[in-house]
Amino acid sequence: MLVIHCYASAPYLRAPHHPTLHYLLRKTPPASLIISATCPHPISPTTASTRRTLVVSIAVTTSFSTLILSLYASAPSKSAINTDFFDLPNSGGVKALDLRAGTGATPVDGDQVAIHYYGRLAAKQGWRFDSTYDHKDSTGEPIPFVFTLGSGKVISGIEAAVRSMEVGGTRRVIIPPSQGYQNTSQEPIPPNFFDRQRLFTTIFNPTRLANGEGSTLGTLIFDIELISLRHPE
Repeated sequence: MLVIHCYASAPYLRAPHHPTLHYLLRKTPPASLIISATCPHPISPTTASTRRTLVVSIAVTTSFSTLILSLYASAPSKSAINTDFFDLPNSGGVKALDLRAGTGATPVDGDQVAIHYYGRLAAKQGWRFDSTYDHKDSTGEPIPFVFTLGSGKVISGIEAAVRSMEVGGTRRVIIPPSQGYQNTSQEPIPPNFFDRQRLFTTIFNPTRLANGEGSTLGTLIFDIELISLRHPE
């Protein structure tokens, strides 16, 4: 007869930034096992084989535990990833969150820049009123929005966002009404008539403006990708 006693401690390890590891760490047997065995009778070949199988199983389980713990130790810390909006300097209150860092040049006033964007209106529960990815050429490729930085033809919040981006980067910005649409001729203008009508009748609604809702009606959310830039010749 072979009697085996196993004692283990199973601390609860948290990996909130890595849900897969969080699950595995909860399910993984502990790496330290204390095994005692008593053998009052000579061990038969069958019992010896069983014991060898158990020892191998414990060794494999312990190795797997060590692997999981090493992966946990090498996982990136959540604090290393910036997930907070920050105020863009000299932007009039535009808040930005960099979704992807660029690797190219940074534009300056006078440069012709090309961007892709998603535009949403906060007052309409984040309704997407326009996107360059919906503007297709004859081959079906999305057409970027091109403008001259510093020209004043584009709403100030977009100019402020692009001015400190690098080519290849993607940035989400929250644009307050003061840096958004001030009139219906400022770009970018949704090409769809009904989207354009809904956008401007919401932002410039006289009744709601009279009720003091002007500080929220025109708040915009843009996801902007800087595709390219060209210096003036």
